[in-house]
Amino acid sequence: MATRNIIEQLQSLGFRASEEALLALLQEGLRRKWSPIVTCERLTKLEKSERTQRNLVRRTKAATLGRFKTLDAFDWNHPKRLDRALYENLLELDFVESGHNILFRGPSGVGKTTLAQNLGLKALQMGQTVHFVTLAGALADLLKQESAPALERRLRRYVSPDLLIVDEIGYLPADTRAADILYNIISRRHESRSVIITTNLPFKSWGKIFPGAACVAALIDRFVQHCHVIDVEGDSYRLKDAEKHRKKSKRRR
Repeated sequence: MATRNIIEQLQSLGFRASEEALLALLQEGLRRKWSPIVTCERLTKLEKSERTQRNLVRRTKAATLGRFKTLDAFDWNHPKRLDRALYENLLELDFVESGHNILFRGPSGVGKTTLAQNLGLKALQMGQTVHFVTLAGALADLLKQESAPALERRLRRYVSPDLLIVDEIGYLPADTRAADILYNIISRRHESRSVIITTNLPFKSWGKIFPGAACVAALIDRFVQHCHVIDVEGDSYRLKDAEKHRKKSKRRR
């Protein structure tokens, strides 16, 4: 009964560890005859671990990284061009601490998004906040805001994370207002918070994404000032997989 009362008191103080975990720890302490100091140390360690795990779950949900292959399943031999040494150096996340940006550039299906998502995963594991979104998804979200205050509140989703990943710039055209919104995000994050962009287009072609937008040059200028560029060249993984499945199906027949 005394142990149950202690657990209730700990929970009333804000302990988030489960009742089962607290009970197991206290029972182990009684069995091993821990001193009060050791018991407090173990309780603190248990609670810190629980809060760290809950924090990771919360940040992972907010990151919206989606499903993707982790690096242990990534085929480094498939791309014809990919600076693996630079990428592995970026996994140290110094670029996030410095507020630098990353551009993954290459044709569709070569792994740009996967590489970006894995950097996002590493940032989450290191305690940072991350948000992943396609350009089309971000613009659809922001352009539907019906007032300037609503838009300003919504922009925090894209301005505040330690790392913002904007996927698929160049696949769909956008209007001038969309360009202004993206410029607003890049400008507010400039030299303070990192942005990763994946694209199939060189910078000189970005004007085609936002035809008539006057801010494109300024947008690029701010993004590239502190930017690591990784060009990925090769055939599409998806086409390769489709051909593999086609051959397997043909052999079965």
